[in-house]
Amino acid sequence: MSQAIPYIQRLHDDRNVWINGKKVNNIEHHPAFKGTIRTIQSLLNLQKNEETKSLLMYRTEEGTDAHLSFLIPRTHEDLQKKRIAYQYWADQTFGVMSRLSEYSRSLITGWYANRAEHESSHPGFSEKIAHYYQQSRDLDLLSTAAGHDPQRNRSNITKKGKEGLLRITRRNREGVFLSGAKMIATAAPYVDELLLFSFHKRSESEREFANVFVVPVHAKGLHIVCRESFAYDHPVDYPLSSRFDEMDAVLIFDEVFLPWERVLVYEDPEFSWKLRIDRAASLLSQHQTVVRLVSKLESVVAIGNELAETAGATAFLHVKEKLAELIIQLETIKALLIASEHHAQLYNGVLLPAPNFLTTARNLGTRFYPRALEILQQIGAGGLLQVPSSIEEFDSPIRSFLHEYYKGTYSSAKERTKLIKLAWDLIGSPLGARHELYERFYSGDPVRTYAAQYHSYQHKQRLIDFAYEVLK
Repeated sequence: MSQAIPYIQRLHDDRNVWINGKKVNNIEHHPAFKGTIRTIQSLLNLQKNEETKSLLMYRTEEGTDAHLSFLIPRTHEDLQKKRIAYQYWADQTFGVMSRLSEYSRSLITGWYANRAEHESSHPGFSEKIAHYYQQSRDLDLLSTAAGHDPQRNRSNITKKGKEGLLRITRRNREGVFLSGAKMIATAAPYVDELLLFSFHKRSESEREFANVFVVPVHAKGLHIVCRESFAYDHPVDYPLSSRFDEMDAVLIFDEVFLPWERVLVYEDPEFSWKLRIDRAASLLSQHQTVVRLVSKLESVVAIGNELAETAGATAFLHVKEKLAELIIQLETIKALLIASEHHAQLYNGVLLPAPNFLTTARNLGTRFYPRALEILQQIGAGGLLQVPSSIEEFDSPIRSFLHEYYKGTYSSAKERTKLIKLAWDLIGSPLGARHELYERFYSGDPVRTYAAQYHSYQHKQRLIDFAYEVLK
């Protein structure tokens, strides 16, 4: 078995990361990335800490330790262990780091667990996914997924409108060569591997785009083009942005060579879509996303309550009503998560959370989170702007005035300023705006996801029959 290479060392693998028109030569120390890298390293350290190791790791059949995202759940206890591991990591980042690899690892684990279902119709897949699953698990590789095509001309469905989409340009006995682009690869600069597929089903005429690839981030010819960094280098004034900007990127492929063992699906619309909606992979990954949403909403409840408390606003009925709405959001998603585990059922030997509850939670999240930010704005009101430019001003010549006029109901001026800056980082900073956009669309277009839930709802006819029965 290969020995796992330390995370920081893996970052120095000649990956082509671009930001502000320049290639990043030392990502570990670059101001746009160093805060998040330190966060990821601290999370990985928890896997070795004796106090937290049992929360995050499990013992494999081979007798090695692995992150619980790779555990194939067979019992309700297994699902609960996975939830605890996901939430522990998510809580360390206020729930704002959505691609700490558990999502893509869950896809890989689901495909591996359900590999026998696909092997008869697609010989060779089982061996490929087994090898990749075991490698990712044993080397503790970090990964992320990207499924969307560049938004060049979404109204043009002709061949011209598909120019630039990721495809295989040529092949030989060793592998294939890839050109084109994929988006949005959240966390791509920080991970080891990229899991690439089509988010929507491809038609037969789009066969050349119907592939599933696993690409190392350091592949020659791959360019990771980042958006503007939101990572302010002021941890006290920007407690979230300075540590948790996981970065979004477009992946540009320029004749990137990929060995055949990393081509999970080759130009096959039916099989690529079958993997995309694979029951085990879908439900295990959705389970993780709902756990993270719970962590994020818990952070919002905590911040909202403290904003109100430090301003003495909880004396007002309308403020209590808004705080209660935040609590109702949180408890609704928590209840759906627990219900999904309680009603979990075995599928090909894998215990999977009940889909209706997870789908409901994810759809509600697209509306809950923007509303939660609106409530924080209403609770904080003008107080969100009533802060000095920096915490450092509490050591300036005017500090006596600041300590007098910026204090809260029971908190010191400095502590309340820190709280407001935390709230502002979640609401008004570029990072905060990015997260509102993310929660609206990370599952896809909410119009489509809501419509899909309507179409897949299994109890419509029973309810109709019941209504007519009552009318008799």
